[in-house]
Amino acid sequence: MFKILTLNNISVRGLERLPRDRYEIASEIQHPDAVLLRSFKMHNWEIPPTLKAVGRAGAGVNNIPIAKMSARGIPVFNAPGANANAVKELVISCLLISMRNLFSAWDYTRHLSGSDEEISKQVEAGKKQFVGYELAGRTLGIIGLGAIGVKVANAADALGMKVIGFDPHITVNNAWQLSSNVKQASSVEDVLARCEFVSVHVPLVDDTRNMISADRLRNVAKGLIILNFSRDGIVDDAAVCEAIKTGKVKSYFTDFPTQSLIKHEHVFALPHLGASTEEAEENCAIMVADQVRDFLEDGTIKNSVNFPEMFMSRSEDAYRLLVVNSNVPHMIERISSAIAKANLNILDMLNRSRSDIACTLVDVSNPIPQSVLDEIAAIEGVLAARSL
Repeated sequence: MFKILTLNNISVRGLERLPRDRYEIASEIQHPDAVLLRSFKMHNWEIPPTLKAVGRAGAGVNNIPIAKMSARGIPVFNAPGANANAVKELVISCLLISMRNLFSAWDYTRHLSGSDEEISKQVEAGKKQFVGYELAGRTLGIIGLGAIGVKVANAADALGMKVIGFDPHITVNNAWQLSSNVKQASSVEDVLARCEFVSVHVPLVDDTRNMISADRLRNVAKGLIILNFSRDGIVDDAAVCEAIKTGKVKSYFTDFPTQSLIKHEHVFALPHLGASTEEAEENCAIMVADQVRDFLEDGTIKNSVNFPEMFMSRSEDAYRLLVVNSNVPHMIERISSAIAKANLNILDMLNRSRSDIACTLVDVSNPIPQSVLDEIAAIEGVLAARSL
């Protein structure tokens, strides 16, 4: 019986993927095998010695101490792309809102007073101040062409916009999905110089922190509209506010309110709504529950942010061993030696590495004695070893 600790509310649709005859799931549970969470901050959380996997029901993992988990041989799974449609729709909504002045028009209307006839006259007199523009023919720049960026690009293209994208690390799969109408930019600066709108869709890492900076905003065309539904910290808030003051930036839409933004006349800060749809929450929960289950039961690794991808088909008469270790020489021969000493015949083996972490799956002909697990676990550099 595997024990699953939930540190946030996880969609029931996701939890249903974990059979109750094999999984015990609770928000308070001792000695968990895995943790499922959304926004819970784990950096000061004490890692139980029994923990084997962490599943984040979302894309970002800034709330999880990845290095600590890696050092303990614990993979961290996320759900890239599961909330992509929800974020795409929110970005497109904000593009429409920005072009048609909907927020200010709504605010104007709600403060009208008088009879219906008087209100009608006020509407006709005041509507000219909210004249907008159409998106068709306008240019949108997208920085980051992952699952979300590609969907935003294709949706904007379908609306008749010109789309320019920049992503030096775009995957082959995402490139295949991208509309052929999307033009390639050579840099972040190139995107900012050529577009009327810019939407950022990149993870928060050292290279992307304050990506939209004061230096980069100096050369933009007057009236740029910036959208950040990616991560707090990618856009330099102070730089954007200064650029609004000088007229370089017309408005800023963000999912990450701060004290300096929430009262700003030309900033539209939303309460982190990007993935806040029932469908996105269900998709994320289902994806991450499946991934954690596959790892616990078969050692399969998919969509881990710190471990290599691993999949090896399994026959019914095989007994499986999973070893996680530091990526150093001679590990496979030491693992194989411990198996051979117990007269276990190796039927299949898979070894993969990623940065400092290596994983080995071994299928053998007979049950794996605890003494073999203990011997392998005692090898210098081995972080975790268990029979599946």
